[in-house]
Amino acid sequence: MPDATLGARSDALYVRRFEVAVTDGVDRGARFASTSDRLSIGTSEGNELRLTDPSVSRHHCELRTDARGLELRDLGSTNGTFVGECEIVRGYIQHKSKLRVGHTTLVVHVLDDEVAHVLATSDRLGPILGASPAMRKLYPLLEQCAASDATILVNGETGTGKELIAEALHDHGPRRNGPFVVIDCSALSHELAESELFGHERGAFTGAEATRVGAFEQAHGGTIFLDEIGELPATLQPLLLRALEARTVRRIGGNGQRAFDARVIAGTHRDLRALVNAKQFRADLYYRLHVLRIEVPPLRERGDDVRLLAAQFWRTFRPDRAPPPELLAGLAAQDWPGNVRELRNAVERAALLGWVPTEDATSYQVAKERAVLAWERTWVEALLAAHEGNLSRAARAASMGRSNLRSLARRHGLLAGPDAPDAPDA
Repeated sequence: MPDATLGARSDALYVRRFEVAVTDGVDRGARFASTSDRLSIGTSEGNELRLTDPSVSRHHCELRTDARGLELRDLGSTNGTFVGECEIVRGYIQHKSKLRVGHTTLVVHVLDDEVAHVLATSDRLGPILGASPAMRKLYPLLEQCAASDATILVNGETGTGKELIAEALHDHGPRRNGPFVVIDCSALSHELAESELFGHERGAFTGAEATRVGAFEQAHGGTIFLDEIGELPATLQPLLLRALEARTVRRIGGNGQRAFDARVIAGTHRDLRALVNAKQFRADLYYRLHVLRIEVPPLRERGDDVRLLAAQFWRTFRPDRAPPPELLAGLAAQDWPGNVRELRNAVERAALLGWVPTEDATSYQVAKERAVLAWERTWVEALLAAHEGNLSRAARAASMGRSNLRSLARRHGLLAGPDAPDAPDA
């Protein structure tokens, strides 16, 4: 049986191809052979295997080759994805597996040939660091996308460095000398979100004492990065779609449209296709954003990058001392569900609070957890104090969700009651 895996050599990453064929249903006879490590199935445009079966969702499921094999993932479809009698949300399948999507039956064949993806020779691109095949495969794609002025969707788990990816795209593109404006859509309050994005005129609403230039106008001549676009309020989605189509914005309280010339990059840790299926994200806005797509690999798929990144972070915090080899080995042996951000925080704690090698891995873990809690309480306490207890302002300043900050504050007993009200915004 063919092995549905991938392998790296010095100059390229070789991905085993696979084919999906429709054996039963209204689209019987249709088939598609993969041209990369992914293949999506659904009724909407943009799917590699596009079906007409009305019981199949717009974005039904996706197949992906990784180091473990061929992964099948349902995209929040209405009728589910089945292998035999088992409904699969996410799992690995074998050569000649039969899938059922809606009223359609598919057979997956792992092929004997491969697709080669060129690997960069460097271990970095701008602010991005990583020598693993997954990252060296990404660098050439980033350079190609940077040269274009098309809208880009950057998809990756929380903490994988989506903002750094956007920054690299900006720095390596023709707009590098223009502004780079970042908007965290998850931190936008419903009341001020439209003003943050599009601006307002003086007197447009209570408290609008001066004219405000919105993020799109601020980014004129440069790049605007809409981070966590999946959290954008539904009321703003049609306004954003219009802005992207017309390349104009209207300030709140204003009469005319104002043109902007900015490269748009959107980032999200959520799969927007699943949100489209659930009618939580507009399909037309998704297609407008998904002109080019970049998938940022999680840290668990990046091999020895943990040591490389940890050493780099250590030098940032302790330039006076080389990183302890035992620390790097201990970090490399752990899982990092929080990805690069979690690793950076762990190295910062070790560098600033001190790190003492231990013979017992459990003792190291206990010490790490205690240091995390101590640092976390101090950080949350200082953040809230700096913003006079206003959770919304503090969350925006920290680029995190208000609910996440509230949970941290509750954990450390820093809220006066079950949920202390915000102090008035200044």
